[in-house]
Amino acid sequence: MSENTLTSVYLLVAGVNVVISCWKGVALLRERTATLALITLSFIVSVPAFIAASPAGYRAIGKAMGHPSGATLIVYSTIIICYAITHVLTLMWNTAASSDSERNRVSRRAVSWTGLYAGVLVAMAMTFWSADIDGRAADPMHFNTTFADDPFILAYLVIFLAALSSALLNTFRLARSTKPEDPTLQHAIRYFSISMLVCCGYVACNVPAVLMASQGNRALEDLCVLAGLFGSAAAGLTDYGMTGAAVSAWLRERRDIKALQPLWELTVADVDNRLALDASGPGWRLANVRFTLHRRVVEILDGMRVLRAWSSADASEVMERQVDASTAPLSVAQRQAVVTAAVLRDASLRLQAARILAAGARPVPPDAPVAALPGEDTAASAERSRLLLVATHLHHPLVESVLQELRARGTEAQGAAEGRAVVS
Repeated sequence: MSENTLTSVYLLVAGVNVVISCWKGVALLRERTATLALITLSFIVSVPAFIAASPAGYRAIGKAMGHPSGATLIVYSTIIICYAITHVLTLMWNTAASSDSERNRVSRRAVSWTGLYAGVLVAMAMTFWSADIDGRAADPMHFNTTFADDPFILAYLVIFLAALSSALLNTFRLARSTKPEDPTLQHAIRYFSISMLVCCGYVACNVPAVLMASQGNRALEDLCVLAGLFGSAAAGLTDYGMTGAAVSAWLRERRDIKALQPLWELTVADVDNRLALDASGPGWRLANVRFTLHRRVVEILDGMRVLRAWSSADASEVMERQVDASTAPLSVAQRQAVVTAAVLRDASLRLQAARILAAGARPVPPDAPVAALPGEDTAASAERSRLLLVATHLHHPLVESVLQELRARGTEAQGAAEGRAVVS
């Protein structure tokens, strides 16, 4: 892989991580938790790692530092920090801290490992700056084998690879034994374990290359390039583990907002815009998607309560009869959804007709029995699923059939009334 290609790839990854860092930072402002803070920190730290690891960034930093290989310390130190964070995160997720004593034990272990990794960073800095390599040309893709003959750089690399191996193996062991109930954590843990195995390829390539180079034999130096590919792949898997579930949830929430839009228009926009926090609807909102979705659910429920005053028990009765006569089987949830959809659409038509008759005045709901909507006792946590099912059944064939029958009844009733008026 050419240096220009490698620079483009690393800078692209750094740019993506900047975006994710901002996204996680905004989430951290809303939900201040230790795990989210660590995830955010991991992405922030990874940005200078990829910038410094790119050949162009490596040489620019070396020139700015007055040390041609100075960027190596930045790259390897940030790698240790990122995998130390992954290790501590997995440690926190692995233990079910159900009591104060258990939480204290987990905290002590996390602090101990953090202190150990801090010591590793200090030792790496001391050995790196003790080496006499200032006057030697820097090759960002072959630093390990180029300078492994220097005893201080060799010690630096041994400390780095040993600490990285410890983080990889401990994180893999913890990830394999962790069985969280939260789907988001399940996703993160699964990809953490995979990324640790992939990153072991980075260590496996570097160890023989460094050992042989320390003896003056650089025959395996190209393994360091292959190691970089293993490291990049592992970093990508770790990033996906930290963000993949959240991105999937964000996409589902965007999809659900779109799916609820027809029901929102029926129960809110067509009933009373004052029920909506934003009367224009969700639009192409990219931020605060979860808040928007929760707000839409609340607005729809408020609109359904208002619209229920215009409902008729006839709609519910006709739908129940047609469902019983239908040859297509419906589940209990689907049955409730089509009944609710028919009642709401019929009520909306009644409200629109009353508005026309009121000629600009506020229409008064009829003094008649209202329809009971199935699912009104649904738990708050299940309302989103219920309303999504109602939204997808708004134009179900049974709903259309019920509305046609109700309109036919209304036309017949109107004709009979006009006939009686003519006779009298």
